[in-house]
Amino acid sequence: MVTDQQADPLEDWRLPDEPYYQPVGNEIAAFEAARTARLPVLLKGPTGCGKTRFVEHMAWRLGLPLVTVACHEDLTASDLAGRWLLDAQGTRWLDGPLALAARHGALCYLDELLEARSDTTVLLHPLADTRRVLPLERRGELLKAHPDFQLVVSYNPGYQGLHKSLKPSTRQRFVALGFDHPEPALEAAIVAREGGVDETLALRLVRLAVRTRRMADEGLMEGASTRMLVHAALLVRAGLAPQAAALQAVADPLSDEPDVVAALHGLVRASF
Repeated sequence: MVTDQQADPLEDWRLPDEPYYQPVGNEIAAFEAARTARLPVLLKGPTGCGKTRFVEHMAWRLGLPLVTVACHEDLTASDLAGRWLLDAQGTRWLDGPLALAARHGALCYLDELLEARSDTTVLLHPLADTRRVLPLERRGELLKAHPDFQLVVSYNPGYQGLHKSLKPSTRQRFVALGFDHPEPALEAAIVAREGGVDETLALRLVRLAVRTRRMADEGLMEGASTRMLVHAALLVRAGLAPQAAALQAVADPLSDEPDVVAALHGLVRASF
C-alpha cells in the first residue's frame, strides 16, 4: 500500500498530454540551451502572445512537472516558500509551490512576476544565481535545489513603469526570451488550429487584431491578443456569427472607454 509519504509529491503537476505550441523562431533551442546551462529564464512579451503555452510545451518536452503560480499583489514570500500548519497531530511544515518545485525537481513558472510583492521577488535571488538555494527561514532550512529544478518567470513590458518595474538585481539573474505576436500567416494558422475554424476566417480575425494593435495613439493600451482571437474562433464554432463573436471576444473586452469601444466596434463591422 502506498502511503502519503511515498506518493509522488508532483503527481498533480505532471502534464499527461503534449500542449500544442507553434514555434515562431529559435525559442525552443534557446530555452533548451538555458536549461543545459542551469540558467533561469525570463519571458517577456504582451498579454496572450503564447508565453504560458510555451512554458507548458517546454515542461512536457523536457519531461518535467510544471508548478505554475499566478502572481498577484497579495502573494507573499510565505505563500511561495511554505508555512507551518497546525492540525490534530500537531504542527507540520507545508512546502509552498516554489519550495515544492525546488525540492523535488520541477519547472516552477511564476506568471506575471511584476504583479507580486517586492519581498516575493527578493526570495528568488539565491535560487536564480549560482547558489541555487532557497532559504526557508521559518523552518531553519537551506533548501538546495534539485538538479532538475528550472525557474521561469514572465512579465509584460507594456505594464512596466505604470506601477511597478523589475529591479536590475532581479532582472540580471535571468536570461531573457522576448515574445511578440506571430506574423499574420502563422498567427492565423495557430488560431485555426486552436479555435477549430478554417484559415480564411482565422486570417480575418488576425487582420482585425493587427488593426487594434495600431490603436496605441487612440487610447488603447494593448491590442487584441492571439488568445482573444482563439476565443472568437471558439464562439464561431459554437454557433455565433463572426461579427458577433468578434464583438464579444475582442472589441468589448479590450476597453471600457466609450470612444475606444466605439472605434473597436467600427473595426469589427468593417472586418465582418
